[in-house]
Order: sequence, then structure tokens, then C-alpha cells
Amino acid sequence: MTRTIPADGGAAAPVRKRLTAEARKRSILKAARRAFTEAGDMNGTTIRAIADKGGVSEGVIYRHFESKDQLFIEAVVEPLREAVDSLVAATESVDRDEPLTPERQKETLHGLYRQLTATLEDVLPLLGLVLFGDPKVARRFYRENFAVAMDRLGSAWQAVEDRYGHHVGAQDITARAVMGMALMLALDGHHGKGTDRDRALSLVTEGTIDGFFPRLEPGDRAR
Repeated sequence: MTRTIPADGGAAAPVRKRLTAEARKRSILKAARRAFTEAGDMNGTTIRAIADKGGVSEGVIYRHFESKDQLFIEAVVEPLREAVDSLVAATESVDRDEPLTPERQKETLHGLYRQLTATLEDVLPLLGLVLFGDPKVARRFYRENFAVAMDRLGSAWQAVEDRYGHHVGAQDITARAVMGMALMLALDGHHGKGTDRDRALSLVTEGTIDGFFPRLEPGDRAR
């Protein structure tokens, strides 16, 4: 940091380093994320409130963003989209380097659940803000991003199954079931009390592959 030496020889006053345009934009997005999260809704805050949190003027915000809608998309929706996309990409390349064995299948699914749960836990405030905030934003995000990502996840799994000569079908529903279990584990980790995460991940992994319940037969019922 540079310092200015006053003419009277007194202490030098610090000169604030000017942020680059990219750094300023990141700072505004961080302030917007806090403001939207605290308000719980895109319509519950204002550009003025975001400017106050970021320590800038409204004019500075409008130099980087056209509207509050754009701010919401870039501060909240984009991070969610990127998180889901990274999970789909990991699934699509699951057997790229070496074939899957039953052990590696379980290991990679366990890793997927761990990554998915950790990602969801990180973005829970944003996810709640998008899906349970403005209905129009929620519907658009779910249809254009979340549902599409789950369909891509299902398609990636089916492609793996096809490479090994299996056609399970209904992978779109399987993907939603996996996402649902991971979301519940994320919620439990975020709000619960001392959940054994490793045990939970192992159980849902085994349950996804082997089934959670044994097949029941009428003759097995205790009389």
C-alpha cells in the first residue's frame, strides 16, 4: 500500500488501493448474496441495501450490473448452476480412465454422494432462496437448471450402464431419488445434531446399489 507524506512531517495517511473492475464486481456479488440471503427473497431487498452492504454507491453497482434481476442471477443462480454442472461432469467421466468393477462402482457412487451432499450443504441458503423465493424465478430455475441437471445425471448413468450391456431404465427417477437423499443428508448436516456423515453416506450408497429393503413374501410373515 502506498503512503502520502504530509508537508508538516506528520504521520503518513494510508491510501486505499483501488480495486480492479473484476475485484469490484466480485465484492458487489458477495454483498448482494448476503443481502438476498438475509431478506430471504429477491424482492425483499433493494439496490440501496446492497450498496450499503458493499460499501459502494448505487452508481457503482449500476456500472457493473444493469438491474437487480441481473445481480440475483449472477450472485445466486449462477453458483448453483455451476455446482450442479460440476457434479454432472464428474459422473459423465466416471469410467473414463479404467473400467468399473463392483467395488469401484460402490466407491465412485459413495464419492458422488459425498460431493453432492457437501455441495448442497454449501449452497443450501442460496438453494432455499431460489426455490422458495419468487415463484417465477423458482419455476424457471427448476425447469431450466435443476431438472435439466438431474436428467443429465440420469442420462450419464444410463450411458455407463449401456457400456456394460445393461439397460435399467427410469434413470431420470433414480437421479431425482439420489438428489433427494443427498439433499436430506445436507439438511441434516446443516441443521441436525451430530449426524454420523460417513455412516449415512455408506448406507445410502449401499441402499442405492443393493436396495434398501429385502423382498418380502407372504409366506415369510410371522403369524
